[in-house]
Amino acid sequence: MPLTEAAMTKSQLKHGDCLERMKEIPDGSIDLTVTSPPYDNLRSYNGNNEQWGEHVWKAVLENLYRVTADGGVVVWVVGDATIKGSETGTSFKQALWAMECGFNLHDTMIYEKAQSCFGSNKCYLQSFEYMFIFSKGTPKSINFIRDRANVRGGVTESTAKSGMDKHGKSGERVLKTAPVFGKRKNVWKYGVGGGKTGHPAVFPEMLAHDHITSWSNEGDTVFDPFMGSGTTGKMALLANRKFIGIEMDDGYFDIAKERILNC
Repeated sequence: MPLTEAAMTKSQLKHGDCLERMKEIPDGSIDLTVTSPPYDNLRSYNGNNEQWGEHVWKAVLENLYRVTADGGVVVWVVGDATIKGSETGTSFKQALWAMECGFNLHDTMIYEKAQSCFGSNKCYLQSFEYMFIFSKGTPKSINFIRDRANVRGGVTESTAKSGMDKHGKSGERVLKTAPVFGKRKNVWKYGVGGGKTGHPAVFPEMLAHDHITSWSNEGDTVFDPFMGSGTTGKMALLANRKFIGIEMDDGYFDIAKERILNC
């Protein structure tokens, strides 16, 4: 399949260690990062996870703060391993470190999996991962997805213009018609995986798409320092964004390149 000119123009695919290749990215040049770092060595990633650890994710988050534009957002999708009967809590450590680096924890969202993983037989079925939304200041792009049906959608009724004041007095009342659809809650449900790509932990394409359209605008630059099979890049280009991706593994880089440059 021939490479599309638009994809080649709008994407920069970098092969190598993300900490080294991120040095090439100018300060404040990234509008949105959508990524999922390795999870506590839960998968081998062709052995590359042996180089993974706290020293890496701390440096990655520091560099993400540097390259993120004012008002930019980082979507950090992560889970925890269970070792000797205890979850590691690495996800929380990463969120707290991101805040130490200067990010705001704008929202703690949940990726609910349609299919559950068994996990420990002493716990309830494992069915979610965290989606931490870090922002550099107030997000400059917020495009809420409004697909939650309102129970009273279309109904016009008297409602308080504002909440009660400190004396317990209700605010002025006005007539207001409830919209048919409201913005989503912060628990998003998707099927597991994103098709047969040869990568062991593929993003659902709609998860990447929904975050890209929520936290960026057309023409913005989207980044993924752990590009994997290239789902973030593919969905960024399809949403008319530019994309920068970094991947260390030779095989995954080739898979991502084919998916992104032929989308």
